[in-house]
Amino acid sequence: MKKSVLSTALAALALGVAFSAPAKAADVSACLITKTDTNPFFVKMKEGATAKAKELGVNLKSYAGKIDGDSESQVAAIETCIADGAKGILIAASDTKGIVPNVKKARDAGLLVIALDTPLEPIDSADMTFATDNLLAGKLIGQWAKETLGDKAADAKVAFLDLTPSQPSVDVLRDQGFMMGFGIDPKDPNKIGDEDDKRVVGHDITNGNEEGGRTAMENLLQKDPTINVVHTINEPAAAGAYEALKAVGREKDVLIVSVDGGCPGVKNVADGVIGATSQQYPLQMAALGIEAIKKFADSGEKPKPTEGKNFFDTGVTLVTDKPVSGVKSIDTKEGLGKCWG
Repeated sequence: MKKSVLSTALAALALGVAFSAPAKAADVSACLITKTDTNPFFVKMKEGATAKAKELGVNLKSYAGKIDGDSESQVAAIETCIADGAKGILIAASDTKGIVPNVKKARDAGLLVIALDTPLEPIDSADMTFATDNLLAGKLIGQWAKETLGDKAADAKVAFLDLTPSQPSVDVLRDQGFMMGFGIDPKDPNKIGDEDDKRVVGHDITNGNEEGGRTAMENLLQKDPTINVVHTINEPAAAGAYEALKAVGREKDVLIVSVDGGCPGVKNVADGVIGATSQQYPLQMAALGIEAIKKFADSGEKPKPTEGKNFFDTGVTLVTDKPVSGVKSIDTKEGLGKCWG
């Protein structure tokens, strides 16, 4: 009798374990890996992912490089996510080519990998990309600068403040998009720096931060002090460029354009630091990414691209208080209401 009771108890215990296992398996964990945790763009991205994860009951772990371009930290984060049994990874990659083997390893392990903001190379290395149309973002500010200058655009002196030496896809797309919008032949649209238009003074890297923007602007001013148009990879770099120009008394007669549309950047447009910026929506990118991972965990369904594109387009809007004919834009008041929502 005692043996029977014990056997029944053990069977019930085993049954309980069997029932509890699926509940544990139903827990969904996800990883967010950004380029840095200090750039306001990625701070907002983390905010969007965190809020959506809380709403959907997803366990989110966040990682970031020490600086923009720190791919080693991102590689280590991917390894950690695989080991932790995450269902998916959202990544804004610093090295869009070099990280591909690590992304493949994650996908082979059954994780859904979504690139945020910055497409991998090739783009189908990730299951999906949620991003701004960065080529269009570049074109918009290029068109705005060209129309603002009018006839003077033909004799412009243009400086390009890019991101990192590895030329990640987001850097290339914005840089080459600007050229197309401004009327400069970019030659190979997949490569920065091979153009031969006499208006291009040169390129320098900023690492996407203010200090880098200031140093890059100083370097290019030494090359040609008559620069009158500056394309910047993002708004922190634009702020640094402005400080360098201000130091030599050129801040009033140089057009600075950028991409981001964050609240500090839109305020800089309102204050005349930046002439125009292409506004992105990183909070939405990240929130949609978490939704996609949860859906994948629940049903195995993967996200689909925007019709006619090979990525999911999260939108872009030109923000300026000096609109020009033929280029649709919103003013800074509206831009502040939408900044990185």
